[in-house]
Amino acid sequence: MDTIAAIAAGGSAPSAIGVIRVSGPDCFSLCGRVFRASRPFGELEARRMVLGEILDKEGRVIDRGLAVRFPGPHSYTGEDSAEFHCHGSPVVLREALAALFAAGARQAGPGEFTKRAFLNGRLDLTQAEAVIDLIDAETAAAARNAAAQLDGGLRRRLEPVQEALLEVASRFYAVVDYPDEDIEDVKPEELSSALRKAEGALTALLNTCKRGRVLKRGVRTAIVGLPNAGKSSLLNALAGYDRAIVTGIPGTTRDTVEESVLCGGVLLRLVDTAGLRETEDAVEKLGVERSRKAMEEAELILLVRDGSVKMCPENGAHWEAEALLLNQVSQSGKPWICIESKCDLTGPHAFSIGVIKGDANNPAACLCVSSVTGQGFDKLEEAVAALFPPGAAEEGGSLLTDQRQEEAASRARAAVRRALEALEGGLTPDAVLTDAEEALDAVGELTGRTAREEIVERIFSRFCVGK
Repeated sequence: MDTIAAIAAGGSAPSAIGVIRVSGPDCFSLCGRVFRASRPFGELEARRMVLGEILDKEGRVIDRGLAVRFPGPHSYTGEDSAEFHCHGSPVVLREALAALFAAGARQAGPGEFTKRAFLNGRLDLTQAEAVIDLIDAETAAAARNAAAQLDGGLRRRLEPVQEALLEVASRFYAVVDYPDEDIEDVKPEELSSALRKAEGALTALLNTCKRGRVLKRGVRTAIVGLPNAGKSSLLNALAGYDRAIVTGIPGTTRDTVEESVLCGGVLLRLVDTAGLRETEDAVEKLGVERSRKAMEEAELILLVRDGSVKMCPENGAHWEAEALLLNQVSQSGKPWICIESKCDLTGPHAFSIGVIKGDANNPAACLCVSSVTGQGFDKLEEAVAALFPPGAAEEGGSLLTDQRQEEAASRARAAVRRALEALEGGLTPDAVLTDAEEALDAVGELTGRTAREEIVERIFSRFCVGK
């Protein structure tokens, strides 16, 4: 492999510190032409920062900064690697990088440093994906899971599955290939036990997918209600700033407004929708249709009701429309929370959600809030946290967090189940072995042991340059 270099931090705008990363077989000799210290670069003490002068391609000093070298194979990439830490001037970083290119390095591609770590056996694919998950983490829980997965949490959970299937396959082939040796045949009950163990482990792993998606992508949440119910005020209060326009005029929100917020430790992808009502206004009608679509696509619904509207004959049309909406939300099949707004205007009172028709999908919680005073928001956080609690697997970094992982684990489990069905149907172990080996290949694809080149390329294309 050739030597690669890239700006790993800073470069797009002035910053306090900028970082340039270099890796490859000629790393130390190239770095010695760009960094001048008391000793030649290759003789600097490993893994210790050294102060020196950073040079441009003409050998002129452009900054004073720090350099550190990481001899392979005990480095991030498994190759000789180095980093320069200098002042975060984009000009300084570009000139230093240009000097490295002039010395013989080339520009690293997206994710190429981590890809080399994978190819050199420093990381498996689940750990490599954890790197990008850690960079993209938007909550502390997501960061903790990614860090634990980077430490091998998911790989360790898959190892017993691989070992069980490998043991069966290797013993079977030993019996076939060396018939004269005294090797005990693979017994059907032994094969069944190994397959059931693998199926149980894969099922437990696939059960983490929902929590993994919540950690990584958040929960798509639709805020719905009649016009002027307080939906946009709720969004603004959760976001901490005026994200949506709020007026006392019904129909102010005519399009969906989106914002990500942390509520009860859960990342909510909030979608503030137009008030649901019949209207002849063409623009508002389009907004109402988008609101209904947002409710269909949501994973959580926050139904906001105007707590200041009194139960009286004059407000009969309002309550009829609200009863209709209440039943639409209830029959959506989605988890939902009923929120009565404007409790700062109404004061303490009994909460009633009215009559839900048909098969009741009761709300996870009913609560009163004030977007002005903040009253009731602690109860809302508790309700959201209860709907999406952390699992035990989260602590060990063994959640499946993306579709690739889920698909590979699903194929592995399907193959194991086919093998079990064949075994129970009376087929000989060698016939069953085909499905067992397919399961082993799928698990290997998950970790990178048997991953095809296009899968590897797709994974690392998601990375930024310099990582």
